[in-house]
Amino acid sequence: MEFFKIRRVIPFMRYALVFNVISAITFVAAVFFLATKGLNFSIEFTGGTLLEVNYPQSANTQKIREILDKAGFHAEVQNFGSSRDVLIRMPIAKGQTSADLSQKVMGLLKADDAGAEQRRVEFVGPQVGAELAQYGALALGVTAVFIVLYLALRFEWRFGLSAIIANLHDVVIILGFFALFQWEFSLPVLAAVLAVLGYSVNESVVVFDRVRENFRKLRKASVPEVIDSAITGTISRTIITHACTQAMVTTMLVFGGPALHYFALALTIGILFGIYSSVLVASPLLMWLRVDRSQFVRPAKRDRRDEHDGAVV
Repeated sequence: MEFFKIRRVIPFMRYALVFNVISAITFVAAVFFLATKGLNFSIEFTGGTLLEVNYPQSANTQKIREILDKAGFHAEVQNFGSSRDVLIRMPIAKGQTSADLSQKVMGLLKADDAGAEQRRVEFVGPQVGAELAQYGALALGVTAVFIVLYLALRFEWRFGLSAIIANLHDVVIILGFFALFQWEFSLPVLAAVLAVLGYSVNESVVVFDRVRENFRKLRKASVPEVIDSAITGTISRTIITHACTQAMVTTMLVFGGPALHYFALALTIGILFGIYSSVLVASPLLMWLRVDRSQFVRPAKRDRRDEHDGAVV
């Protein structure tokens, strides 16, 4: 489906070096912030206390969050199972126990609503956090490997390498933003990062498929011209897809509340940079890796005939 069609091919590859210099600077800055400031891991990774509280009526999670914030507790508050059950996650200060922390929190909650009832208290140790970080990194690595294999089998190894470099560029930039502003990095954010990786690959596949098609159709065009034509031909689809996705993510960011805030924020950053990298990073890399028409178009077989009697040799 196309809302508009661009008749004139836009020469994107003419500015390929500029686009990739911008990407390199952004990437280096993200790595710098990750190395110097690090990620602000949530209690799923660092360890902390999980407190489940039941209310006789629907719980006001925003009010609970404000009560705990005023008391100096940095807590994640969300409904758990039903609107009357609330799950509270909090880090533990040095020298403090889960029992002491739960007593202070329940004292604050009961002062606001005497019907608040503690259901369970659990301690999430740093060992569990280390395992989560390890498995998260493993999931990211396995995903990247299978993306390269998929694109190499569907197209050619140069396509897989270009796509994964561009898409990991998106992942590192998302992590760089979280390191720079010290936003909380939790399991939902990790899920958003993996989702962005797959989302960006989808856009790369669309462009790459058009590149392969153009190599077969535009026999006299150069490689930059083939890539420019492919990107221009998919612009309408790119705008429609990303605009609809961004509208949904923006809705989550604005109306989703604190529980979905950083998840939606990671998706927003990933979508914006995903458009850029899939089109303006992966495609120039493909050109510089010397992709060629001969990799997709087989030369026609010709019969060799004797010049005198026309017999096939």
